[in-house]
Amino acid sequence: MSSKRPLISLRMAGISLIDCDHKTPKAQEQGRPYVGIPQLKDGRITLNGARLISEEDFHHWRRKTKPTPDDVVLSRRCNPGESSYVPNALEFALGQNLVLLRSDGTKIYPPFLRWLTQGTQWWSQVNMYINVGAVFDSLKCADIPKFEIYLPELNEQKRIAETLGGLDGKIQINHKINQTLEQMAQAIFKSWFVDFEPVKAKIAALEAGGSEEDALLAAMQAIAGDTQECTNTVEGSAPGAATGGKLTRLQAEQPEQYATLCATAELFPSAMQDSELGEIPEGWEVGALADLADLNKKSWTKRTIPSEIEYVDLANTKNGIIESTTVYASDDAPSRARRKFSDGDTIIGTVRPGNRSFAFIQQASEILTGSTGFAALSPKHKAYSEFVYIAATSNESINHLAHLADGGAYPAVRPEVVSRIITVIPSNRVLERFHELTCPYFEHSASLKAESSLLARTKDTLLPRLLSGELCVSKAESELTRSEEVADV
Repeated sequence: MSSKRPLISLRMAGISLIDCDHKTPKAQEQGRPYVGIPQLKDGRITLNGARLISEEDFHHWRRKTKPTPDDVVLSRRCNPGESSYVPNALEFALGQNLVLLRSDGTKIYPPFLRWLTQGTQWWSQVNMYINVGAVFDSLKCADIPKFEIYLPELNEQKRIAETLGGLDGKIQINHKINQTLEQMAQAIFKSWFVDFEPVKAKIAALEAGGSEEDALLAAMQAIAGDTQECTNTVEGSAPGAATGGKLTRLQAEQPEQYATLCATAELFPSAMQDSELGEIPEGWEVGALADLADLNKKSWTKRTIPSEIEYVDLANTKNGIIESTTVYASDDAPSRARRKFSDGDTIIGTVRPGNRSFAFIQQASEILTGSTGFAALSPKHKAYSEFVYIAATSNESINHLAHLADGGAYPAVRPEVVSRIITVIPSNRVLERFHELTCPYFEHSASLKAESSLLARTKDTLLPRLLSGELCVSKAESELTRSEEVADV
């Protein structure tokens, strides 16, 4: 059906190309974001790792090239043809070897442009005009406006943009919820195992002349300030509903929840003791992650490897998220694809650990396999899973591993170094309670990740069919409804 659509150049379609400033501003520890090629990721702009520049440089770099909503940022080198769209309210300076594509709206609906630059016809034009270099392939600014694309009618473009944008929007909402869920678990971890707030609340109450009952109530308030606020954030009610004077109302209206809160507070001691890490709660220990988790060394052999494996690589794992996996026939799998992962494993990249290639394995398929560049920590008990993950992937732990890494161009640490990370080890009962509180957050997150994967596959399937005209929007919406029904199940 694509032959029924007009083939038109970007120039004739009203697309202007705005080139970058061909120099790089000085980096600062704080400042405004300067987006380079590494910040273009899966059609979106991420500010993670972006250079920060001064306010003066920021305005100077934007005097000619000021990104506006629905512009497309296009890479000319390294990953020529890769693009990301500019969302509302994101202000940044454009880095070297990037250009802006901007529609005047006459023939291309501006929000549709982001999808146009991801279709098969777009990549056929990239391959036609690409200049193969000794170090980098590249595209010339003069050639990009010559790209020819099949163009639906404006009304059809609007419907396509709405359909694909709706899918992408749901994926982004899930991603934000997942970030919030993990931050909530991290907040409880910090309160209990870094700041020792329940213990210090008891100590403060006793030092003020209070009774053991007063100390218990103080610890309950400290715990409620974290756990109740986290629960309310998920459920949508007001934060802090169980803190302060409202504990009495909680006891009257929700006695089971009050009893659980009381039982949790009783698990914490009311004194501190000296340790090599400074003062820690009385009765707790200083140990290593190896005390709570074993290094997972389970690997496929030629005799046991299944005919097909699902492979996780360091490059596709970032900040707790496995962005994508690759399914290989076992004969075609990379030689490093040998480590077999299991639910509850914490995986951390040992090559350049400062890159933050780590994740918490949940809902793993039976054929999930990872690079041998990961250290995989398997908890000795299910109740240790969330504690091990957060302790192993804290900023302090990752920075410690990055400091220890050596090896020149590919600095690395041995897996045993990861398992030797020092941590406070509370009582088993506290660990079990932490698991009971945080496991639902991670389970919810895993469900949303599975839903997002399904939505992403649906989007990737619909995109080329919609752009080519093989599929009309009304039929695509029907397929989308079926996908949502599957995701709900």
